Amino acid sequence: MTRLPSRLSPLLLPVALIFLGCHKDTPGRPAVPTVVVAQVERRDVPVVLQATGTVEPIQAASVSAQVDGIIERVAFHEGDEVERGQLLFQIDPRPYQAAHAQAEATLSRDLAQLESAERDQARFEELAKREFVTAQQLDQARSNAAAQAATVRSDSAVVSRARLDLDRASVRAPISGRAGAVLLKEGNVVRAAGGEPLVVINQISPILVRFAVPATELGAVRGAGAGLPVVATPVGDTARPVPGLLTFVDNAVDSMTGTILLKASFPNRERSLWPGGLVRVSFTVAVEKGALVVPASAVLTGQQGSSVYVVEDSNRVSLRKVTVTRTTDTLAVLGAGVSPGDRVVALGQVRLTDGATVQVVSAQGGADSVGGSP
Repeated sequence: MTRLPSRLSPLLLPVALIFLGCHKDTPGRPAVPTVVVAQVERRDVPVVLQATGTVEPIQAASVSAQVDGIIERVAFHEGDEVERGQLLFQIDPRPYQAAHAQAEATLSRDLAQLESAERDQARFEELAKREFVTAQQLDQARSNAAAQAATVRSDSAVVSRARLDLDRASVRAPISGRAGAVLLKEGNVVRAAGGEPLVVINQISPILVRFAVPATELGAVRGAGAGLPVVATPVGDTARPVPGLLTFVDNAVDSMTGTILLKASFPNRERSLWPGGLVRVSFTVAVEKGALVVPASAVLTGQQGSSVYVVEDSNRVSLRKVTVTRTTDTLAVLGAGVSPGDRVVALGQVRLTDGATVQVVSAQGGADSVGGSP
């Protein structure tokens, strides 16, 4: 029996008596659990593989100086889109201009001497026919002409090398792409032997994504054929997925991870994919015809395996073990345990036990009268 406080205020005493008079310990009727159900059905379900990939450029060029000198000018800005052949850095060309001019002058001199030696040889050839010169003199004329011709060829090579060095004083982009940070500024001395990069260029469009899938899926990937459509979405980005095509399947399985390396190419015209970034990759390798499916939320997983609650005609639920072959974002594909047309509990399993009576509330919010009022 409930006891009143010994010092209850006289003003509150009537209210307390009314409350105590109305309070009775009457047992309440247990509520019938409310659930949302879905029908087991057969449906064509795409076989979709998903993986996490890394974006990498199709081409990347580390641009270095091939001649020594002082950088006179940087002809682009960091982060610019550059085209192949575009001037990036201008190294002081004057030493190479002088070397080129000197090599051309030497070539001109030796060409004149070659012409003289060839005329001498021609005269000695005519004189030898008349026996006005000895065979030794003819051989000497021929030897002089041949030696002079070799000198001219050597001079030509020196001119070509001097021309090449002069051209290399103008450092140009070897590929089209986006330029990174400028690593050496104007006024710095560059050394060809050092190999220190001046800037790195990454090709952004098109671009590659590399990712791995379990080796058990290799047969499905190969069966889908070349040019398989692939979709990539940057991790943590709300941008729409970027479509691409599968372009590469590695020729060996990684025995350490049990995976096979794949690569896909993406046009990336909107620059949604960036080198080094992580993306979620998905692609469909096949379509399973007439698969037995239920909502993924209907499947319960425990120590005894997978199971679902099936709503019988008597509005009682029975717990059935099922075999789940695979799952998608919203569906579970079952191999056994239920039949098409069965009703399974999709939401509300928390309060259920095997054999319990339920009230079904449709996914649209309507209610079916089953098993009495709650």
